[in-house]
Amino acid sequence: MSAPVIIQVQDGIGIMSLNRPDKFNCLSFAAHEAIQEACSTLEADASVRAILIRAEGEHFCTGADLQEITGIMDDAAAVERFMSFGHKTMTRIEESPLPVVVAVQGLCLAGGLELMLTADVCFAAEGARFGDQHSRFGLLPGWGASQRLPRLIGMRRALDLMYSGRWLGAEEARLIGLVNYVISDAALSEEAMKYCLELGVRARSGLSEMKRLARTGAEMPLTDALQLECDAVVHHLQGTDAAEGIAAFRERRKPSFK
Repeated sequence: MSAPVIIQVQDGIGIMSLNRPDKFNCLSFAAHEAIQEACSTLEADASVRAILIRAEGEHFCTGADLQEITGIMDDAAAVERFMSFGHKTMTRIEESPLPVVVAVQGLCLAGGLELMLTADVCFAAEGARFGDQHSRFGLLPGWGASQRLPRLIGMRRALDLMYSGRWLGAEEARLIGLVNYVISDAALSEEAMKYCLELGVRARSGLSEMKRLARTGAEMPLTDALQLECDAVVHHLQGTDAAEGIAAFRERRKPSFK
């Protein structure tokens, strides 16, 4: 049996590939476990500056592994374990200190949409389709869509998508702020990797702190969030990355971050 997730490091970019193309990369318990382990492995590698999440095959991810769910539906405790473990996966990605970029092709539905929502930046192929289709089958989003989707695109748009279960094309998804970039299907992987490589020459400490400030501050009153930023800048300016960046600016050269 092949691994549900493949990881590799290329030019300072940690690549995490969903690897169940025959099942549209649906998320099993083993897949969740592999994603969590992949995050830990890549974060522990000091050479890795960013993570790219992608998928093998025609589609990114069509949600939870219904075969596994069907087998435990009569056991409430087992269902709770499965859903809680899925939440742990999504939070693990969202709270990674590294920038996380996702490249989406084909279908990105239900649990796949919830996985995509945890990334910091999303590239979508022109042929990609996005949707939360739980309502079509009398189900609820169970891995964060009911909370992350309104925060990302606004309450009315989020409720519309959850109520209707409709699919969005890539361009509509971009227009409402669900994805950042729409790329031709053929160039998706190349362009997403190119973006990650640009992050690779940035200071890892700076990118990590930007992410922490944005995500932590979003849940705080503005006054407190601004103080959080001020404190972080004071601390960051004492570090070697800031010193190198300022020196490079003065000397009109590219910085070389350690």
